[in-house]
Amino acid sequence: MFKLLISGTLPKLFLPLLMGCLLNVAIGQEVHLHTVAFYNLENFFDPLDNPDTFDDDYTPEGRRQWTDSLFQQKTVQLAKVIAQIGRKETQQAPVFLGVAEAENLSVLQQLVRHPIIRPYEYEVVHFESPDARGIDVGLLYQKKHFILKKAKAYALPLVDPRTQRRRSTRDQLVVSGFFAEEELVILVNHWPSRRGGERKSKPARMAAARLQQRIIDSIQRQNAYVKIISMGDFNDNPTDKSLRLLSTPSKYRKLFKPLYNPMEPLYEKGVGSLAHRNRWHLFDQILLSQNLHNREEGLFFLKAGVFNPSFLQTPEGTYRGYPYRNHIRGRVLEGYSDHFPVYVLLAKSIR
Repeated sequence: MFKLLISGTLPKLFLPLLMGCLLNVAIGQEVHLHTVAFYNLENFFDPLDNPDTFDDDYTPEGRRQWTDSLFQQKTVQLAKVIAQIGRKETQQAPVFLGVAEAENLSVLQQLVRHPIIRPYEYEVVHFESPDARGIDVGLLYQKKHFILKKAKAYALPLVDPRTQRRRSTRDQLVVSGFFAEEELVILVNHWPSRRGGERKSKPARMAAARLQQRIIDSIQRQNAYVKIISMGDFNDNPTDKSLRLLSTPSKYRKLFKPLYNPMEPLYEKGVGSLAHRNRWHLFDQILLSQNLHNREEGLFFLKAGVFNPSFLQTPEGTYRGYPYRNHIRGRVLEGYSDHFPVYVLLAKSIR
């Protein structure tokens, strides 16, 4: 948490960091700043073989010869990144961090216990999902800022159109509680990939979008004033039909209040969180309920961004500038993830 008084004589120190996100904040308004982020961790596996999932590559005998030493190096790399997301603006790590591609609860617990981020006292919300690869979503939160009320995972049933057999994928995580003296609900997603082609795989993401819409609609029916954050790796861009389903009014759900997608203006400027075949995509997004735009009182939105400092970018070669994904050089793990983290800044008015 970082306390800042927005006055007519903003200190020069903060001008380059905050000018873009504070132009519309009322003069004389005192606020606390917080970072909310999402990060696809790219295959955050331990080296133990789980017979119920296809994690064979990430074992000592597997294709990647994944050892405990490599797992520990991966943990260090991720902790370094997490500690820096939003730090320039808030002077601390994110209050909330949604994650994807974590194998289990244990790897996330080991991550939050790492000395680099241990001082933030993160708690972990995680449910084991039926995903065949054995990867799940989760939420890390600083327990000194958030009071957990309840958490639930919603399964996404899919059917293979070719075989008519049921397919397994990641659950959608819903976490509710109290933050900054307000009720807040956070949803964490990792929607079906584009494997097999964007068009062929589109129905699976539309199904994920409809499930997310139903969940949000149910939340809003119970409490029309609750503030909602939906984040994740959606495997679609902000302008795709699946995301527009969440950000436009619904003909069938009259009480559904569409979310605001602050990532769309970034995407329109060519900003991305991952690259594929010389094209940038912004699959990683954070969407917000409309009441987070109310700056008169309480918690409100200031800024959205992609966290892409130079150390997270591939330093050379064909993929220079792309996310610096993991690769093994000898017995040393280099790189971080094939996705950049994304984040939003929220402010809490101080009366």
